Amino acid sequence: MKVALVSEWLDAWRGGAETSALQFLHHLVDAGADVHVFTRSRPASAPGLTVHTVSGASLSRTRRSVTFAHRVERLLRGESFDIVHGITACRGLDLYEPRGGTVAETIERNLALRSSPTARSLKRYANRFNLKQRYTLRLERALLRDPSGPTVVALSDYVVEQLRRHYALPDGRIRKVFNGVDPDPTTPAERARHREEIRLEYNVPADATLVLCVAHNFRLKGVACWMEALAALRDRGVDDVRSLVLGRDDSVRWRRLADRLSLNSRLTFVGPTDRVGEFYHAADVLVHPTYYDPCSRVVLEAMSSGLACITTRWDGAAELVSDGCSGFVLVEPTDVGRLADCVQKLRDPAVRKAMGDAARVSAQRASMAQHAQELLGVYEDVVHRGRLATDGRSRLMKSV
Repeated sequence: MKVALVSEWLDAWRGGAETSALQFLHHLVDAGADVHVFTRSRPASAPGLTVHTVSGASLSRTRRSVTFAHRVERLLRGESFDIVHGITACRGLDLYEPRGGTVAETIERNLALRSSPTARSLKRYANRFNLKQRYTLRLERALLRDPSGPTVVALSDYVVEQLRRHYALPDGRIRKVFNGVDPDPTTPAERARHREEIRLEYNVPADATLVLCVAHNFRLKGVACWMEALAALRDRGVDDVRSLVLGRDDSVRWRRLADRLSLNSRLTFVGPTDRVGEFYHAADVLVHPTYYDPCSRVVLEAMSSGLACITTRWDGAAELVSDGCSGFVLVEPTDVGRLADCVQKLRDPAVRKAMGDAARVSAQRASMAQHAQELLGVYEDVVHRGRLATDGRSRLMKSV
């Protein structure tokens, strides 16, 4: 099968959506597909994988994205593919997979970050001047409201709900293919070594409960909520909880918040790292009190590593978390008291082990290999329906 995959970016450092897309590509090639990628990034070509680097050259961020989409549309018209799969929206797609969720829901959940009606109103007004957001929302509406538009792949029940609520998309246009991650390949001995090395490097006592937080957008992923919960634990007299925060963000602002909450002896900002797996092995708990995540890769990876996870109902990965059994699901990220309660319960090693074991079992339902196989099945269905439609039109023309 000859597949065109459109993704404006394919750089792992940009976040979980891009990392997942790269892993999916490798599984697709391994399955024997002839894959052509259209992107602004520069991943290396390989047998079965042809990379078309498409420049979005322009002076503004919005124009660069618009230019990329238009150039890809022209390139697609010049070639023949069995299926055109878009992670980035553009015209001419057979299949659209919004790995970041719908643009409409992204806007809505970013408004939820504002704590007052006045702040939300000001944000709505400011959105009028966000040209890139307006362009991507308009393009999404055009794709999803068109009755002859592409089949849409949803990474979770949460994304299915978004498609129904924002666009009244009929069930026949939606295919749920749950997100996936590659399994943790390390041995128990390697995990034990990572635990010892990371804790020694960051001065975390061997008997401390180490809570990990991994995010690139600290505000959207609820890092401030976790910092307030950590301060609440200290105020309760809980002295054996330490935390490491991984990811890129404005460290000055967040260090100031740590100073204000007097957390400097309990919390460390690690920054971006390519050793995330080693940090999972060193940790006891993962907290992800996100305001919005279509299906968090971080949560799936942590569960696969045997960590109990605390996330929110605004995370599509929460459908794998049985509240109180394989982790905890908060109603809102701002429920700092319950977040602190959950971490306090997980200080008990027996509770942590039971939940971590249950999390690992649950995560087996979310492998990237399975994700790729299910998507290949969707490809075949879409191609089959397209052939039936073409045959039907041919028969109609012959009868006229």
